[in-house]
Amino acid sequence: MQLNYLAFAIPLFLFFMLLEYLVARHKRKPYFNFTNSVANINVGIAERLLDIFTTGAFYFVYDYVYRHYAIFHFKPGIFHWLVLWLFTDFIWYWYHRLAHEVNMLWAVHVVHHQSDDFNYTVAARITVFQAIVRTGFWAVLPVFGFTAPMIVTMLLIHGLYPFFVHTQLIGKLGFLEYILVTPSHHRVHHASNEAYLDKNYGDVFIIWDKLFGTFCEEQEGEEIVYGLTEPLGSHSFLWQHFHFLLELLYTARQTKGLWNKLKVLFAKPETIAPDARSALEQKFGLRQNKGPAPEKLNRYVLWQVAGILMLLFLFILFESQFPLMVQVAAALLILVTLINCGAILEQRKWIFYLEFTRCLLLLLIVLIYLPTISSLLFIVLGSLLAVVYFKELQRYYLQWVYS
Repeated sequence: MQLNYLAFAIPLFLFFMLLEYLVARHKRKPYFNFTNSVANINVGIAERLLDIFTTGAFYFVYDYVYRHYAIFHFKPGIFHWLVLWLFTDFIWYWYHRLAHEVNMLWAVHVVHHQSDDFNYTVAARITVFQAIVRTGFWAVLPVFGFTAPMIVTMLLIHGLYPFFVHTQLIGKLGFLEYILVTPSHHRVHHASNEAYLDKNYGDVFIIWDKLFGTFCEEQEGEEIVYGLTEPLGSHSFLWQHFHFLLELLYTARQTKGLWNKLKVLFAKPETIAPDARSALEQKFGLRQNKGPAPEKLNRYVLWQVAGILMLLFLFILFESQFPLMVQVAAALLILVTLINCGAILEQRKWIFYLEFTRCLLLLLIVLIYLPTISSLLFIVLGSLLAVVYFKELQRYYLQWVYS
């Protein structure tokens, strides 16, 4: 049986998140907020899930570019791996910097900076859209003779280190502060303080920031405020992913002239129309419920997150064993659950439609594995009853959830 051992990255990272939480709690440090942590982890779940369907395409891009456009060809040795490490980190710096300076790129990167917390769960806030854009930057690596297997391996290794700099528990690290990106450096990067904006873009090495004038040291006397300069104020899974893209389109529509509209796409984020966020929130009814969610709701969401984490782990571990139809249905089930969790935290009444959709997806998976007449009749009969008693079921469900 062929297994995908990358699935074990999920329990590994969850272990470090739990460990950081326990240490912070022991030290009485308020570094974790339940709803923020759930929102952070849910973004990471979506990225891991969609990676299953996109990683092969990324590999194909690197391999195609290498075979058709590589300037050099060499057998990889220790020296070449070290050069690849530096080159990868250098490209990351420029991708990261441009992702903060160009609206089109900020639209896919902004999700990583939305959390008001700063802990290991924030490291999970990476989207598949960001991965796609980064692939465009890293596609230069095969041109210089680095093969697709080398690049994919390096990106896996290179991606481990940044997880551990998303913490407030670790102070400054002596002489390492001059060489590596440390938690102290990255706290500055995630700050919304005026003095800290657009600083410390490095991923592993801080030398690029010092070379290109974007380095800033964490100051003892200045308390860091994390998140966006204009806080999002929403746990909606979809709104977190697409709010800035909509704000960008809103600004372009408000701008006169085709050339000026195009310039908005490549301008800096501060050029977005000041009223864009509020206008869109009002249009889509996305203003967050200000009351804290009851403990019962939090438990319900926690069990859902735990369930989809287990499902995601098994899905990745045994991905080669599932037919494509089951993979698609399971992926949709997980994505609907992620949307549902955010909607529950905001106490939306339309969550029942998501629950109904989840049930249909579960029945579809059952039908794929048990393609019998009796299974089909049971599913059809159950679906008809659910449609007939839809309003009653909706009322009882909402009463149970939001009682």
